[in-house]
Amino acid sequence: MKIQFDKARWAQDSDGFWLSLRVKFPEQARQFSETIQPKLYDADLKIHREKRSLDANSYLWVIAQKIAEAVRNITKEAVYRDAVKHAGQFQPLIIENDAVETFVHKWGGHGIGWFAEKAETNIPGYTQVIAYYGSSVYDSREMSILLDYIINEAQDMGIETATPDEIAKMEALWGEKQSTA
Repeated sequence: MKIQFDKARWAQDSDGFWLSLRVKFPEQARQFSETIQPKLYDADLKIHREKRSLDANSYLWVIAQKIAEAVRNITKEAVYRDAVKHAGQFQPLIIENDAVETFVHKWGGHGIGWFAEKAETNIPGYTQVIAYYGSSVYDSREMSILLDYIINEAQDMGIETATPDEIAKMEALWGEKQSTA
């Protein structure tokens, strides 16, 4: 369960230390507190970011297709992967040599934008792997960076793209859908 909050405070009493949160949706918090079991729970607290716009994702693929058609000897999937490599999210990892091929294969099974590349390391018996994340897990800021990159690539090739206002409207429309859900 995810619970959004915008303020927190802590207190101590005879039962222990407490973290109190001012929640955005009180009904969720009430339901959780009424159904909590006498077990240990984990809470992952991080700054809230809106998930990426599906409209922005669709537009990313439109631009990838236009670039592929202009270049002619490349697929839209290859254009997308190039954009992920140059402007997307990644994680550098150090992996035992014997496990690298399995990791690369399994990582790539998550989707088109999920791929990993081997890099050199000075640690004997280990390989550095750069693992790229597909845009399906990007938040709105990360998606905006990726979309800006591919739009710039298209514009450099003389491909017509949406105006900045049109792109902002796509993202705003998605934001409105999220706030009414």
